[in-house]
Amino acid sequence: MPQFDSSSIFAKLLDEDKGGSFGFEVSPDYDITQHYDNYTGILVTRFTRDADSFELRDFMPRYHQVDKGYYAPSEVIRYVKHLSGKPSFKVIYDPKLEYASAETNTYIKDNFIVSLTHGKKFDTIFLYTDLDKEAVVQGEAITITEDHFFSFGYNEKIFQPDLDKIHLEYSRTRVYWLNWVNQMPSYKKYRKEITRSAITLKLLSFDKTGAVLAAATTSLPETIGEVRNWDYRFCWIRDASMVIKVMSELGHKHMAKRYLDFVTNLIPDKDEKLQIMYGINGEKKLTEHFLEHLEGYKGSKPVRIGNAAYAQRQNDIYGILMDVVYQQIVKFKTEIEQVEELWSITKGIVWVVQKHWQEPDKGIWEFRTEERHFTFSKVLCWVAIDKAMKVAEILNKTHKYNKWKSLEQEIKQDIMTNAWNEKVQAFTQSYGSDDMDASVLLMEPYGFIEAKDPKYIKTVKATERELCNDGLLYRYKNKDDFGLPSSSFTICTFWFINSLYKIGEEQKAANMFDQLLSYSNHLGLFSEDIDFETKRLLGNFPQAYSHLALIETAINLANVKTEDDQVVELVEG
Repeated sequence: MPQFDSSSIFAKLLDEDKGGSFGFEVSPDYDITQHYDNYTGILVTRFTRDADSFELRDFMPRYHQVDKGYYAPSEVIRYVKHLSGKPSFKVIYDPKLEYASAETNTYIKDNFIVSLTHGKKFDTIFLYTDLDKEAVVQGEAITITEDHFFSFGYNEKIFQPDLDKIHLEYSRTRVYWLNWVNQMPSYKKYRKEITRSAITLKLLSFDKTGAVLAAATTSLPETIGEVRNWDYRFCWIRDASMVIKVMSELGHKHMAKRYLDFVTNLIPDKDEKLQIMYGINGEKKLTEHFLEHLEGYKGSKPVRIGNAAYAQRQNDIYGILMDVVYQQIVKFKTEIEQVEELWSITKGIVWVVQKHWQEPDKGIWEFRTEERHFTFSKVLCWVAIDKAMKVAEILNKTHKYNKWKSLEQEIKQDIMTNAWNEKVQAFTQSYGSDDMDASVLLMEPYGFIEAKDPKYIKTVKATERELCNDGLLYRYKNKDDFGLPSSSFTICTFWFINSLYKIGEEQKAANMFDQLLSYSNHLGLFSEDIDFETKRLLGNFPQAYSHLALIETAINLANVKTEDDQVVELVEG
């Protein structure tokens, strides 16, 4: 707190002993189950032992106030709902401020519990509860016969909370979520999965600026015990076009528009380099540091804050940005001043692409030591010009359209000549390479090639042959900076399923999708990676990119009948 990229308070995931936590401990004879309250962002954990039962309902308050906008404080409420009997538990309240980098002291005051640190930086956190504060801090056994609450936040409250106020916060927040979900279209299949993913994306959006985080965590490893541990609490421009497309299709144009405004406001002066990622407040410098005092998730060091990839050159970013500009003009009403600004941006992007498209870069997977002529980067350079031409057409700028047409054809011919590997019979990862790369599957969704084109179909088949492992996909298998990964990058499997659907293998796509959905956690959430052997979720969590791709795939497959559907129809018939 107070925001996503602030230093941690409860980081037990990154260090079992030092990290800090806020938990509820019950005796082993309790059964514990967990689910989301239907169509909300409220997490419900139920503890049951014979006749004794209670629920913990965790949520962040959010609701609309008349003439005041949304009420959304930097606060988490843990509403303890008594269900039956006399359940008992111990509270483990062990905050460790500032990434547990210095000692945190906790003090009991008349109205609240305050924890503070005087390390490199002064920081505080406040906990309010109607339970005995001494028992909470000391971790003593507590027996309940009625409802109670915990409210912890960054700021000291002016008005003392009580159970009635907490229940009102809960009810208002629940109504907010139900109304938010009600704006979405209904699908014949996968409505539950689409809705949960949409709510997750909303929870990953930063209210202050409209930015959407890649994930809520840092340093959860792609592979246990290795060093692929990154900080994902930032905003990647690459995600922008998919966020806008998907959330608009789901009826949440306001969220999409706010994110689009965030992205377009980041666009630099005409001669300034565009970054691949920014801080959620628009910060440009995301210097990477190691937190050496933390052990890392299950010993996976280093723990990183910041992300050095912000300084990389990735030529695909201009195609992504141009796609965003195009969607802004097509999907949203814009004032003439905005159109003029977007037209200026369009011309600037074309100028940059024309100057740099023939240069190598780090690629979508952010290779840290090597630059190549990556196929995906070249395709996205083509996308930049293709979308710029469409904008010119909309704005009746015939001269620019005709001028840019030759550049568009030049880039396309270059890709068709150099990215196609006759020996492999596929478009490969980079020019002159025999290696496959899942990102090449995006040639069709971005409009570079038709799904029925024999070369695309062959590329899909080659991707399956080379990168598919027990229904999950590698990003690539060739050697990179860290060796062959033992986990699948979740979004790549979604991309592959979509490509199967596009080339007409709908039944196979639907079966693979259902299998992939079974690998989510018990709440329907996905991280960045899935272990090939154990199917364990790995990497930062929850991953926005994974859930964006899930929604897109689910919408595509919503009307595809699986074998199970056909059996049900026969039985009902």
